[in-house]
Amino acid sequence: MNFTNFGKYLLLLKAVFRKPEKFNIYMKAIFQQMNFVGVGSLGLIAIISTFIGAVMTLQIAFQLVSDFIPKTIIGSVNRDSSILELSPTITAIVLAGKIGSAISSEIGTMRVSEQIDALEIMGINSPGYLILPKLIAGITMVPVLVICSMFLSIAGGFLGGTLSGAVSPAEYIQGITTDFNPYTIVVALVKAFVFGFIITTVPAYEGFYVKGGALEVAQASTRAVVISCISILACDYIVTQLLL
Repeated sequence: MNFTNFGKYLLLLKAVFRKPEKFNIYMKAIFQQMNFVGVGSLGLIAIISTFIGAVMTLQIAFQLVSDFIPKTIIGSVNRDSSILELSPTITAIVLAGKIGSAISSEIGTMRVSEQIDALEIMGINSPGYLILPKLIAGITMVPVLVICSMFLSIAGGFLGGTLSGAVSPAEYIQGITTDFNPYTIVVALVKAFVFGFIITTVPAYEGFYVKGGALEVAQASTRAVVISCISILACDYIVTQLLL
C-alpha cells in the first residue's frame, strides 16, 4: 500500500511540472503563496528561534562546568548546533504543522466540494495550478526563514547568556566568530530546500486524493502533518550523512 501511495505521489509530481497554461496567473499565485509561507510565518519562527537559542546557551553553560574549558566554547557550540540542526529542523517541523495542515485542508476541501473536478473539466492542469505555486513558495521561502532563524537563534543565545551571567558578551562574540566554517550554512540551506519541498508536496498529495467529506479532510490534514514530520527527520539524517 505504501508503494502504491509513493507511486501516486510521483505521478502527481510529474503532473505538477507540466508546462503552465498562463504564466501570469501562476506568477500571481506564487507571490500570494510566498507571502503566506514566508511573511506569514516569520513572527512565529522569530519567537521560537530566539527562545531556543537562549535556552541552548544556558544548557551548554550548565554542562560546561570544568575550569579547563574556556567560556568561548559556549558561543561556538551554540552557533554550530543552531546552523546545522536546530534552525533547519525545528523551522521545518513548525512549518509542517502550520503550512502543511493549511495546504492539505485547502486542497482537500476543493476536492470534496468538486472544485478540482470543475478545473479539470475546464481543461486546466489542476495539480500544476494548485500545487506548483505552493511548491515554488516552499523551496524559496523556507531557506529564507531558516537563515532568519539562524541569526535570531545566535542572537537569542547572546541575550540569554549575557542576561543570566552564564557567559560575558566578549566571550560569546569571540566564540561565535572563532573557527567558523561557512560550509555549515551550505548544508543547512540544502536541508531547508529539501524540507521546503516536503512541507508543500506531501500535504498537497494528501489533500488532492482525499475522498469523503469534512471528517476525511481533517484526517488527511492530520496525516499530512505526521508524514511530513517523519519525512523531514528521515531526510535530515540522509542529507547530514551525505554532506558531512
